[in-house]
Amino acid sequence: MKKEEMLFIDNLKELGVEIDSKQLEQFNQYYETLVEWNEFMNLTGITEYDEVLLKHFVDSLVLDPNKLITSDKIKLIDVGTGAGFPGLPIKIAFPNVDVVLLDSLNKRIKFLDEVINKLGLENIKTIHSRAEDGGRNKELREQFDIAISRAVANLSSLAEYNLPYVKLGGYFVAMKSGEIDEEAENAKKAIKLLGGQLEKITKFRLPNTDIDRSLVLIKKVKETSKKYPRKAGLPTKEPLS
Repeated sequence: MKKEEMLFIDNLKELGVEIDSKQLEQFNQYYETLVEWNEFMNLTGITEYDEVLLKHFVDSLVLDPNKLITSDKIKLIDVGTGAGFPGLPIKIAFPNVDVVLLDSLNKRIKFLDEVINKLGLENIKTIHSRAEDGGRNKELREQFDIAISRAVANLSSLAEYNLPYVKLGGYFVAMKSGEIDEEAENAKKAIKLLGGQLEKITKFRLPNTDIDRSLVLIKKVKETSKKYPRKAGLPTKEPLS
């Protein structure tokens, strides 16, 4: 086993995540496909093996200090998944989770389909759609136990993109970098308007780095009004306040 793989496994154990040799091979296949496709499309600026393992794969799996992933059948949607983070690493590490990867760019969807096929993953599908359009689709709206996003956007905007997908009692998890307290405070009104309740902010540091992260946990406590999400572009241009 390579030293990078040993460190990867140790870092995951620190998060309470254990993987077997098959899952490790799936992560390696994911990495190889990512680097291969990145030659002709912009999937990531991080391509070194050890960096991808830490800053994409480990970073994607910090989801669960609150034990949201259980042995029961969990339905999770990754909204604005990009190159598959965090949804694909979650699927590899937690095969019981039923995952939907949603993205607005069709060429990224083709990449994700290639990875899914190569890895032989089941109960995972991709959807080519804008977040706003998907959130109005009755087959997706309020159908998920967890909506998660690692996208770079204001928390009010992310809440409008994600909370419509979450069923009552479920959670929207925003994965954020750096300081989040003021942004979270400013987003409380929007979160409430969308049927959510800010429950907890978990702050942590990626193992063996000085990289700080925050997980914002928002519980769905009432149905989202049919007014939301607003039409494409508005949640970002004019965040709710």
